[in-house]
Amino acid sequence: MLEREELKRYNRQIILPELGLPGQEKLKAARLLVIGAGGLGCPVLQYLVAAGAGTIGIVDDDVVDISNLHRQILYSAADIGRPKALVAGQKLNQLNPFVEIIAYTERITAANAQQLITTFDVVIDGSDNFKTRYLVNDTCTALNKPLVFGSIFKFEGQVSVFNYQGGPNYRDVFPEAPPENEVPNCAEIGVIGVLPGMIGTYMANEAIKLICGIGELLSGKLLTLNALDSSITVFRISARPSQNTLTTAIPLPVASFEVADEISAETLKQWLATKPCDIYLVDVREPYEFDDENIGGVNISLYELEEHANSFPSDKKLVFICQTGQRSKIAVQQIRTLLRREAFSLKGGIHAFNF
Repeated sequence: MLEREELKRYNRQIILPELGLPGQEKLKAARLLVIGAGGLGCPVLQYLVAAGAGTIGIVDDDVVDISNLHRQILYSAADIGRPKALVAGQKLNQLNPFVEIIAYTERITAANAQQLITTFDVVIDGSDNFKTRYLVNDTCTALNKPLVFGSIFKFEGQVSVFNYQGGPNYRDVFPEAPPENEVPNCAEIGVIGVLPGMIGTYMANEAIKLICGIGELLSGKLLTLNALDSSITVFRISARPSQNTLTTAIPLPVASFEVADEISAETLKQWLATKPCDIYLVDVREPYEFDDENIGGVNISLYELEEHANSFPSDKKLVFICQTGQRSKIAVQQIRTLLRREAFSLKGGIHAFNF
C-alpha cells in the first residue's frame, strides 16, 4: 500500500495509463538485485530508486577511485577510497527514503551467487567482466530469474533481457567466456563517460517494464547503441536448440531488424570448393576461439567489426561465421546497415561445418 507522500512523489508515473496505481504498487513490492555499482550500476540504481522500486540490493566489493568519477555519477571526490556499495546506498537513501537499500560489500562468486540472487525477483547485471556475467547468467538460469543485461565497449553499448519466460540467455549469444588475460577492460581501451548513462537508463527502463508488465521487453532481442553516430539497432536472438527453452521466436515488430541471409554448411562447402576466390570469410568470434579451431578466413571480433568494415573487398561474397550462428547474424545486420551490401551468416555456426 502506497503512503500519501509516495502518491505525491510518483504522481507523474501513476497518471500514465499504462502504469497507473497497480504498476506503482508492483514496483513497491518488487525486489531487485543490481550487480555492480559502477558506470552502469549508477544510473540503473538512481532511476529505479527514484521510480519507487521497493527493495534494491547492491553487490559491489570495489572502492571509489578518481578514475571512476567521469562516468560513475553517484560519487564525488569526497568518496574516493570508500566502498561503492555503501556510498551508493547512503546517497540513494537520501534520494528516496521509501526504498529499502541492501548493500553487499562483497564480490559475487560461485560460492555466494545462489544465496545472493535467490531472494530477489529480478537481477540487473552491470558488471564489467565476463567471468561475472557468465556466473550471473548461469545462476539466474538455474534459479529461473529474469536478467536485465547491459554492457559497454568504448563508444558502443548493448542491452537485452535474458531468461525471461523461457527466452534466450546470455550463453545463447556468447556460449563461452574468454580467458581473463585476453579481454581488454575500460582501463586499457577507455570508454566515453556518457555511454554508461545511456545504456544504464535503457536497463532501468527494461526492469520497470518487466516488473509492471507493460510494453515490449528486449527478451529475444539485443539492442546495440553507437554513441559516435547515434545509431540504434535491434537484433533478434533465439535460444540454442540444446537448451530447454524456446528454439524459435515469434516474428518481432522491430523496424530495424531484417532476417539474416543464412546459408547451410553444405552451401558454404560448395562455394569454397567451386569458387574459393569469390568468398571472403570473416570469423567474428574472439581471437582465443579462432585460435582453438577455425575454417580459415580472417578473424575480426564482432566488437571490432565496424572499424574494419570498409576494408572488406567489394567483389567478393561476404560470409560471417561464429560459434553458434548468433553473432554472425548480428554481423550481417551491421554490414547491411554500414555498407548496404549483401552478406551471409553460416547457420548453426562453426560446429555445423563438420570438421
